[in-house]
Amino acid sequence: MRLRVITTGGTIDKVYFDAASSYEVGEPQVGPVFRESNVTFDFVVESVMQKDSLAMTDEDRALIRARVEAAPEQHILITHGTDTMTATAAKLGGIKDKVIVFTGSMQPARFRNSDAVFNLGCAVGALQALPPGVYIAMNGVVAPAGAVRKNRAASRFEPKA
Repeated sequence: MRLRVITTGGTIDKVYFDAASSYEVGEPQVGPVFRESNVTFDFVVESVMQKDSLAMTDEDRALIRARVEAAPEQHILITHGTDTMTATAAKLGGIKDKVIVFTGSMQPARFRNSDAVFNLGCAVGALQALPPGVYIAMNGVVAPAGAVRKNRAASRFEPKA
């Protein structure tokens, strides 16, 4: 399997700046996570933007769609901020012959207690098992993009009721 990872920013790539007591989106972390995990598949990382998902625009979502459509790979993993992940996923509906899985994290990948490594692994497994379509893999839930929601109070994704 050859996998294209499209990174868009979000918490998974955030860096904590202690002096400023704030977070900023840094370099994509998926490559280092995959190398540290000794994965056996080929992958390429394409950084499309480095934004907090709350700052994303319709133009950003159109760019993400265009990059997915232009990708030669059938398997596409998109790392994305959790606040608007479902909105971006909805904009990718109708893309044929590609398995597209969104994931991210509630804590930066650089943090020891991050959910990033688990979510990335779950997303890679989903990419290998699912038919073409758009999915979200977060917190152990893998579902069609329109079938999940972020539960902010519980700090996780879950199936829509």
